[in-house]
Amino acid sequence: MIHKSLGIPNRICSSCKDAVLPCRYKDIHLPSFFSLERFRRRLASVDALPQLCLLGVVSGLLTGIFMVVFRSLLGLGGLLFMPNDDPETFEALSPVIRSLLPLGAVILIGLCLLPQALAARNLGVGHVIERLSRFQGRMPLRNWINQWWVGVISVVGGLSAGREGPAIHLGAAAASGLGQRLRLPHNSLRTLVGCGTAAAIAASFNTPLAGVIFAMEVVMMEYTITGFMPVILASSMGAVVAQSVYGSDPAFQVPNISLGSLFNLHWIVMIALLIGLLAGLFIRISQLSQQLKHLPFALRLGMAGSAVAVVAWWYPQVQGIGYDSLSAILVNDVVIDVLIALMIGKLVLTAFTFACGITIGIIGPILVIGAAAGALGGMAGNWLWPPLAADPSLYAMLGMAAMMGAVLQAPLAAIIALLELTHNPNIILPGMLAVVIASLTSRKVCRCQGFFMAQTQNGIHLLQHPLRQALSRVAVPAAMESNVRKTERKITRDQAQALLDSNPVWLMVTRSDEEKIPFALKAADLANVMLDEEHAEQESFDLLDIPGQRLDLAPIHRQATLEEAFERLNEYGVDALYVQHITAPTIQHISGIITRDTIESYYRYKP
Repeated sequence: MIHKSLGIPNRICSSCKDAVLPCRYKDIHLPSFFSLERFRRRLASVDALPQLCLLGVVSGLLTGIFMVVFRSLLGLGGLLFMPNDDPETFEALSPVIRSLLPLGAVILIGLCLLPQALAARNLGVGHVIERLSRFQGRMPLRNWINQWWVGVISVVGGLSAGREGPAIHLGAAAASGLGQRLRLPHNSLRTLVGCGTAAAIAASFNTPLAGVIFAMEVVMMEYTITGFMPVILASSMGAVVAQSVYGSDPAFQVPNISLGSLFNLHWIVMIALLIGLLAGLFIRISQLSQQLKHLPFALRLGMAGSAVAVVAWWYPQVQGIGYDSLSAILVNDVVIDVLIALMIGKLVLTAFTFACGITIGIIGPILVIGAAAGALGGMAGNWLWPPLAADPSLYAMLGMAAMMGAVLQAPLAAIIALLELTHNPNIILPGMLAVVIASLTSRKVCRCQGFFMAQTQNGIHLLQHPLRQALSRVAVPAAMESNVRKTERKITRDQAQALLDSNPVWLMVTRSDEEKIPFALKAADLANVMLDEEHAEQESFDLLDIPGQRLDLAPIHRQATLEEAFERLNEYGVDALYVQHITAPTIQHISGIITRDTIESYYRYKP
C-alpha cells in the first residue's frame, strides 16, 4: 500500500539497526492529531496562530501566578522588617536602621553572587533582550533563580529599585522555560518571551494593554498579527490572575482633573524638555558601568550601598520603589524639598546602583522621578500664572509618562500606561505631547538610545534588522525537505534501486573518512545515471563521481529558526544543512535537508 501524499510504502519498521540515522520508512510514522509532535510541527510555521494563542493563555496564567508569588515575597519582607507591615514605609524607621538596610542588602547580594560565574549575574530586562537577540529566547535557570532573591532583597533592603524589571525577567523566563521544557521550535520561544513580558507588566501594574505594547515595543521590537494575539491573551490572563488576588482597582488613585486652558500646553512643552534632559542624565549615569566594571565587584556593591545609605539618612523617600511617594505626589501631598530629593536623589541613586552592577528594576523609580519633576514644574506654573495654570497633579501624571517614554524610548507604551494608570482619558492629548517632546529631547539633544538598548552590545538590538525578524519567525521544519535518505558513498545497483523506490528528493551521502563532511545529492541525478544506457551494465556506483549537483552539509537541530540556519550556513561556508533531532541521549535522527535557496526564498521579493 502506497501513501498517496508521500509516495512511500506504508510499512512500519519494528526496529532500526542504525541508531544514528532514521529508519528507512520513518517518514510514514505520522503523529496523531493531538500529539505534541504535531503541535511542534505546526509551531514551526509562520502562521501557527491557534497554537501560539494556546501558548499565550498558558504562559499568561503561569506568569500571573509567579507574579503573585513575587509580590507576596515583597509583602513578606514588609511583614518581617517594616513598621505597619508595609515594605515602603522606610520613613517610619530610625535614620540608623534605614541607612544600614542598603548596606546589609548589598552584603547579602555580594555573598551570594560573588561565588558564581559572571554570566549568572545577568538579570532583568536587559538580560531578557540579550537572550532573545542572541540565544533565541532560551533563558538560563540559574539566572532566573538569582532574580527571585536579588529582586526581593534590592527592594526590601532599601536600595532605590523597582519590582517591574525582576518581574519581567521572571515572567519571560518562566514562559520561555515552558517552551524549552516542551522542546518547542525557537521561533515560538520568541513569542513566549513576549507573552511572559506582557503578563508580568499586566500583573504588576494592572495595565494589560501597556504590557502588550511594552513587550512589542521594547522587547520583541516588532508588530505582527501572529505576535500580537498570543501576547494580548497572555497579558489578559496575567491581569486576571492578579485581579483575582489584588482586586481590579487601578494601581494609583488619582484625582479626576483635566488640562483646562490650552495656555498650559506651552508649559507642558517646557517641562517635557526638562524631563527629557533628566532622562538623558539617567541613561548617562547608568552607562558609567563601562568605566566601573574594572573595579572589584565587592567594591562596586559597597559604593552603591553607601550612596543610598547617606541620602536615606535625611530622605528615606528615595528608598525602595517609591510608590507611596508617587501616590502622595499625585494628590499634592509632598513638600518641595522631598520632591527635589526624589527628582535628583532617586535619579542618581537608581542609575548609579545599576552602573555598579546591581541589576535592579528601573521602571517604578523612573515613574516616581518623572512625577516629582512634573509636580515641581506644575508648582512653578501655579506660581507664575495662578489663574491659568493647571493643577500640579496633572503635571505629575504627565511627567510620569514623559519620563518613562524618554528613558525607555517607548512612547506608545508610556502613553498607554498613562491612560491605564490614571483611568483619565482627558489627559491623553497633553500626555502625547509631553511623551514625544521628552523622548525627542533625550534621543536628539542628549543623544541617548533607550535605556535597555544602551545596555545591549554596541547599543544594537539584533531583532531590529528586518531580515533577522523575518527569518526568526519560521523554524527549520517548516522549510526543510523531509523526504531524505541516507546512504554511503559507494553502493550497488540493488542498493541504489532500493533508495529510489522510496522516492526521495535528496540523498545524504556519508564518506568513509569521518573527518570529511557529508554531502547532499539530488536523487534525480542518481536516477538519471541508472537509466542511462551507458551505465546499464554497471553494478556499483560511486556517488561522488556521477554527474549531478552536490552540496556540502553541516548539522542544525530541528528546533532552530531560519535565522539560526542562515548563520550556520555562513559559519561553515556550506549551501545546505541536514536537520537532526535527538530522540534519546545517544540517538539522533535525520529529519531533512534545508538549502540556502530555500531560506532565501522566505525573504526575497518575488513579483
